[in-house]
Amino acid sequence: MISKFIDRHQEMSLLEEEWNKPGGRLIILYGRRRIGKTRLLTEFISGKKGIFYIAEDTSPHIQINGLKEKIAEFTGDSLLKTLEIKDWDQLFGYLAKNSPQERFYLLIDEFSYLVKSDKRILSVMQKYWDTSFAASNICLLLSGSMLGLMSEMVLSYASPLYGRRSRDILLDGLFLKNAKEFLNMPFPEALELYMSIGGVPEYLIKASEYKSFKDFIEKEFFSKHGYFYREPYFIISQEFKELKTYFSILNAIAYGNTRPTEIANFTGIGAREIYPYLENLLRLGFIERQVSVIGNPKKGLYLIKDHVFDFWFNFVFKYREEIERGVFSVENESLTSFFGKKFEAFVLKEFIFNLLPSSQKIGKWWHKEEEIDIVALNEDSKEIVFFECKWSILRKKETEKIFFELKRKASLVKWQNPDRKERYGVIAKTIEGKETFREKGYFAFDLEDFQSNL
Repeated sequence: MISKFIDRHQEMSLLEEEWNKPGGRLIILYGRRRIGKTRLLTEFISGKKGIFYIAEDTSPHIQINGLKEKIAEFTGDSLLKTLEIKDWDQLFGYLAKNSPQERFYLLIDEFSYLVKSDKRILSVMQKYWDTSFAASNICLLLSGSMLGLMSEMVLSYASPLYGRRSRDILLDGLFLKNAKEFLNMPFPEALELYMSIGGVPEYLIKASEYKSFKDFIEKEFFSKHGYFYREPYFIISQEFKELKTYFSILNAIAYGNTRPTEIANFTGIGAREIYPYLENLLRLGFIERQVSVIGNPKKGLYLIKDHVFDFWFNFVFKYREEIERGVFSVENESLTSFFGKKFEAFVLKEFIFNLLPSSQKIGKWWHKEEEIDIVALNEDSKEIVFFECKWSILRKKETEKIFFELKRKASLVKWQNPDRKERYGVIAKTIEGKETFREKGYFAFDLEDFQSNL
C-alpha cells in the first residue's frame, strides 16, 4: 500500500493561502467517495492546532457528543466532557466563547452526515458565523462525499451558508501522470487500468497490489467477492432513492443509447420525464453531455463519465449472472472496443490540450453517420486539426488509409473560415514508421510518446 502523498499541489496551495489570510475562513471541500478528501485535509492540518472530527451516519445526539469530546480535548476543558449538551446551538455557542486568539482549525469530515441527520446545523452555523466566527481566527473546514446533499444544502443559493464561504473546492481524480505512481505494471496495462478506474486514489491503492491488469479485473471486478463488484450500488444508493431508475438509465447508456429519446425508450420512462434524471446524473458527475465541436449545441449525446461506472456497466452489470456462477470470462474483443472509446476520451482530456494549447475549441465532431474523434480549432491562426484515435497497433499501410479517410471526412466539416489551414493526426497504441509521417507534416503519436512525456 502506498503511503506517499501524491499531487494535490494546487489544492494544498489554495488551503494554505486561506489559512494565512486574516479573520475567519470557511472552506468547503467536496467530491465523490474515495477521492482523497480526508488524506488531503490530514496533510493540510499537519503541524497546525485545531479540532478534527469525523462524522458518522448516526443520530444528532451521538454526533453532538462526538464533536463535544473533540472540542473538550482541544480546549482542555474537562468540565465540558461531563456536561449534557442537547443541541448544536449550545455546542457552537460554547466554541464561540472559548475560541483561542491564535489561528486554529475546526475540521468536520463527512459533514454531509450531520446535515442529513439534522438540517438545523446549517442555520446554527450561519448564526455563529455572522455573530462570532467571521471575526475570529477560526479556519472552518467542512468536507462531504454526498454530492447531491452538499450541492443542494451547503453550496446552493438556498443554503444558510450561502455567501459565507471563503472558498469551495471540488476534488477530482488524479491525472495519469500522477496516478501511474501507484501502479506496478507495464505502461500499456497501467493505462488500461487507469481508463477502467480513473484517478481515484483509494482505487489506485487497491490496484497497486497487482502486477497485471488481467489479474486485477478478474479478482476485483469479475468476482462476487471483488472490491468493485458492488461499488456502484453503494455510491448510487448514497445519492438517490430511485436506485432502479438510475441504474436503468446508466445501463441504457452503456448499451449505446446516447440520445434522450433512445434512453427513454430503453428504460420505459417518458421522453419528457427522462430529463430530470439525466440532469441529476450530470450534476453529480456520473455522466456527461457531449456536443459536436461544430454543430447544433442542442443536439447532445449522453455518455458515462465516471470510469468505474463505465467499466462496471459494460462488463459487470451486464454479465452479473455469469459472474455469480463463476463462469464469466471477458473477451479481448470487448475490452478492445471499450478501450477504443476510453482512449479517445483520455487523449482529449489529457493530451490534446497540451499539444495544441492555443486552440479555442477542441472536441468530437459528427454529422449524420460521419464522425471524427477529435477536432481542434484555432480562430486566430485559422488552423483546424483533425485526429483519429485507435487503440490498436497500426502498420504503415493502415495509418495511410486512416489519413486518407480522415481527409475525406474533414472536407465535410463546415467551419466558416474559407482560408483555413488543415492538419491531420493519428494517435494509437503503436504507429509503425511514425517518424516518416511526422516528416510529411502529420501528427503521429503513440504510447511511447505518452510514456516519455508524462
